[in-house]
Amino acid sequence: MTAVLEIDGLRKRFGGLTATDSVSLVVRTGEIHALIGPNGAGKSTLINQICGELTPDAGHIRLMGRDVTAASVAARVSLGLGRTFQITSLLEDMTVLQNVGMALQARAGGNFRLWDRVAKRRAIWDAAAGIIADCQLQGREAALVADLSHGEKKQLELLMAMGLQPKVMLLDEPMAGLGHLESQTMIVQLRALRQHTAILLVEHDMEAVFALADRISVLVYGRIIAQGSVEEIRNDPAVREAYLGAEDELC
Repeated sequence: MTAVLEIDGLRKRFGGLTATDSVSLVVRTGEIHALIGPNGAGKSTLINQICGELTPDAGHIRLMGRDVTAASVAARVSLGLGRTFQITSLLEDMTVLQNVGMALQARAGGNFRLWDRVAKRRAIWDAAAGIIADCQLQGREAALVADLSHGEKKQLELLMAMGLQPKVMLLDEPMAGLGHLESQTMIVQLRALRQHTAILLVEHDMEAVFALADRISVLVYGRIIAQGSVEEIRNDPAVREAYLGAEDELC
């Protein structure tokens, strides 16, 4: 499989704290690569460097074979990098269809401040409706975002990010705040997404990680201590120690 995202020897320090310590990992086409680690492991710092919100002190980030270590956030998006966040950032006073339509319009390079013009572009609305029809939000196109459940908002944010047609998607705890049934729905949706984009999944829900991941990287104190398949990570003694003997989480 082709590498779509390559992290090579990435380092980041804040004063005397090494938040990212020579991290290397690869995400390949059609793969879900999970990044796990205890609180304070440095996952958010690493993701922010991949996205371009933080500049690493050393190392390289390659997207679709191109070095983007010093590239802007916008440049990385244009090359195919997508991201969702722990806290959803949706337009609550607009409908589900309008939110997805705005994401598609952004991909087309339109100015969605001029909503009256966007509304006339039937192709955008048809495409947005088609995206919604393939997910659990079917039938909710006219619902205001403010009226959606937390789980539905998570699904909508994912649809909007996918509207940009990313080559690799960074998912920042998509299961956060979801109940069991909502989590199962999200797992199904993420499995379907792998047909369209590679995924780097940052997640604390180990049930979801083990259900979804092809490979897992374990980050502790800014350093990758283990990489491998689900079974390899389950049985790695260093990983069990990092999780303070919480064997139930890894079973």
